[in-house]
Amino acid sequence: MPPTVAHLTSAMQRIAPTHLAEPWDQVGLHLGDPAWQIRGPILLAIDLTEAVADEAIRINAGAIIAYHPPFFRPLTRLTTDNPKARLALRLAGAGIAVYSPHTALDAVPGGVADWLIDQAATDPARPGAGTQRAALTPHAHLDPTQTHKLVVFIPRKHLDPLREALTRAGAGVIGEYDHCAYELEGHGTFRASERANPTIGKRNTIETVEEVRLETVCPARKLPDIISALRATHPYEEPAFDLYALEPRPDPSRGPGRILTLEEPATPETLSRRLRDNLRIDSVRLATRDDAPITRIAACPGSGVSLLDAAIAHGAQLFITGEMKHHEVLDALDRNCAILLAGHTNTERGYLRILREKLLEAEHDFDPRLSTADTWPFAVI
Repeated sequence: MPPTVAHLTSAMQRIAPTHLAEPWDQVGLHLGDPAWQIRGPILLAIDLTEAVADEAIRINAGAIIAYHPPFFRPLTRLTTDNPKARLALRLAGAGIAVYSPHTALDAVPGGVADWLIDQAATDPARPGAGTQRAALTPHAHLDPTQTHKLVVFIPRKHLDPLREALTRAGAGVIGEYDHCAYELEGHGTFRASERANPTIGKRNTIETVEEVRLETVCPARKLPDIISALRATHPYEEPAFDLYALEPRPDPSRGPGRILTLEEPATPETLSRRLRDNLRIDSVRLATRDDAPITRIAACPGSGVSLLDAAIAHGAQLFITGEMKHHEVLDALDRNCAILLAGHTNTERGYLRILREKLLEAEHDFDPRLSTADTWPFAVI
């Protein structure tokens, strides 16, 4: 049975989870029905142009993975007088799905940003790119099973039934572990009013009770069940508990851009030649005011000026990207950061070979192929 568009979407979600994409980006399935069968090749390209569409139709492709989102802005009408709408109509008529990973593929460990910085950092004669690698702006993720922390106080002899009730209601799950909790011995005090019905002690008397502070994580969607289980199991008429909303946790290995400390310092010119040769392109552009060896470099595929401030804040002495404006380059030089530009798609296209290998390793029988029609739009004269 041929794989479906849903299978491709699932595989790409594992390779480049869409939650890692930038908020402004348009990643994921752009065109197609998840139930469509992919009976032909999957064409990999940076840009979905008319030439790439022609190639996909000619080879009877079942899908196109276009790194750049082809339908970034909303289409208000599907008519042939609009180039993007015309493209969508042609591909839909041919039953060819379109998927775009873009900044999700940049941000993932081993993705485009990691690949790009390695092209400058890795000397082919001496493998080993560097140390202290991190995202320029780490992605912060809140695990849906750990959105809140519950803290409850209970006498020791009632602890086990409460813990079991909370677990059954969905609390205390961390990854592949359940019953996750922390206990701390202490003393609780209270005084019951005349209208109260205390489990321990007497009315109008300050009581001191040996209690356990129990902490456990909870998912937001199960909080009503967890609180109900707490109230039903806790022996007190008025259980003492707190609920804290947890913050997303930054992950230095995920997020846009990369910062890297080189194993061996290298001059800007050496790094420029290395990048040019590893990208297999004719030339790169270097802007620098100092030939001193560099130890700290940063990179962002495509157009990365939005990450320049973060790169400089991380101590980058050289920033690698595809393109920047003239005055943006001068600003970076004034801040003691050299700039190395290799062309927008040149800082991305080489990664398609790696994406092809990842799709070949997927559990489904995909036939990914690199587009021959997808090329850099400029010529060196």
